[in-house]
Formats: sequence, structure tokens, C-alpha cells
Amino acid sequence: MDNTPYGNYREHKKHTPDNFPYNTYLCTIPLDFASVKIHWHEEVELIIIKKGEGIVSVDLKEYKVKAGDIVFVPSGKLHSIEQKNGASMEYENIIFKTSLLYSSGKDLCRSYIDPLCGGEIPAATLINSRLSCYGDINGLISRLDKLCDERRNGYQLAVKGCLFQMMYFLLNEGREEDGSGTNERSLKKLKIILSYIEENYQKQITIEEIAGRCFYSKSYFMRFFKETMGVPFVEYLNNYRLDTAAKRLLSSGENILNIASECGFENLSYFNRRFKKRFGLTPGEYRRKNEK
Repeated sequence: MDNTPYGNYREHKKHTPDNFPYNTYLCTIPLDFASVKIHWHEEVELIIIKKGEGIVSVDLKEYKVKAGDIVFVPSGKLHSIEQKNGASMEYENIIFKTSLLYSSGKDLCRSYIDPLCGGEIPAATLINSRLSCYGDINGLISRLDKLCDERRNGYQLAVKGCLFQMMYFLLNEGREEDGSGTNERSLKKLKIILSYIEENYQKQITIEEIAGRCFYSKSYFMRFFKETMGVPFVEYLNNYRLDTAAKRLLSSGENILNIASECGFENLSYFNRRFKKRFGLTPGEYRRKNEK
């Protein structure tokens, strides 16, 4: 197991080995980290709630989850994990690439796997006792955990077999009951915006500039972003910069002035005020308190 928290919107980190692209992570909110910010990656992800309760968002639709629930996140879907009413939540991530399930040459299975794992087929996101396939999928996850704990000779064969069965149940029984949510066009625009923030947060970003990336007017962009993300764009951008600065304070010995500048804050006193407002501590106090 690896307690690796997710970071950026479009993840570039390597989750799985090349020769067998399958991995698991065990995490606890807020013990390991306060939340998993909105992000996406090419791997398929299963989030299995072990203890407690929390909120998982997939393509901006929130699901209140509790122990026993399973969340299916297809490749490329925006998702995040947060606390619910201050409660703690222990969960397991199962992450794999769809290439794990392909054979060479023409493979009929690919015509099912690609649209299911790519989100083209409206499979269930929240898998719980309301679905007839819940018991089967839950049993397969227990089997996967046991296989990966024991790692007997050739266990990879059995792992692939479990995943194939899981895809079968999702394909036939795991239909999403509630089709509401943000439309695909809006989600694509949001990915453009979030990727641009990730790549350019160190620089000064104007609303006109980022609105142009989406071919939106300034007024429409501001309204779209607030309605979609729940906060104004400038506030979201500043919080992204502050969260990035907080990570750098704990992961490096850089001086605070350099961190502030490289996270898009030209004025140190303004950075200090915004940081304290968000975290309740000055940058120096935050670093000292969280030093291990």
C-alpha cells in the first residue's frame, strides 16, 4: 500500500508499473490530507469506502458516501474527495489502465471495455446496495485485496479475471439511475480552464485571457465559472496558489519570499494576509507547526 495523495488537476504522476498497470492506495481524510482536490487522469479508479463517511464528486456531481460504498471513476473524469461535516473517512483506491485488459490483435472485449472505462456508457458511479450487482462487485474487490496481499505465483492472472468480471457487472447491471449533471461540453471547457491554471498559476492571469481560451466573453466566463465551481474565478485561482504554496512550504526549505513569488504573489505582505486568512496561520507558523 502507498499513501500517496493526489495533487494537480491533470495528473502526470505514474500510478502503475508498466508491466502490470494496477495499483492500490489506502488513505484517510483528514489524517493523511484534508481533501483530494479536483483532478483527472487516464487510469480508471475505484474508490472503496472502508470506514466513516465523506463526499466524492465525479464530473462535479456530488455523492455522499459511507462505509461499504464504492465509486466508479472512468478514465478522464474530473473527481475530488472531501470531508463531510468534519467526519473522518478511510478509503481504498484501486487504479488501473484499460490496457491491462487488452490482448494483442483484434479483441472483441475492447469494444465493451473502451466505452465503459471511458465513460461513454452511462454506468453507475455510486455502487451500493441499491444495485443488484453490488454484492458481486463487493466480493470481487475483497478477492482483489486478498490476491494483492498474498501475491502468490501468477496472482496477476486472477486480478485480471476479477476486473473482467467487474466490467461485465457494470456493463449489464450498473446503469446510472440519475442522468442529471453537468453536460459534456461544459466539462470540456472546465478542463481547459483548470489545465490553464495549473500550467500558468505562477504568472498573472487575467479573466479576459482565460475567457478567450474558452471562446467566452468575460461576463459569460465569470458567470459560467461561478455556477460550475461554486466560487468566483479570482478566489479559486488565489486558493489554488495558496494551496500550492502550502505544499511547497512543507516539502522544501525555500524561503517564503521565493515561494510567494513563484506561486503568483508579487507582494509578500498580501501573500501573508491571504495565507493566514485561508489557513489561520502565517506561512512561517504553518511551516513550523507542520514540520515533522
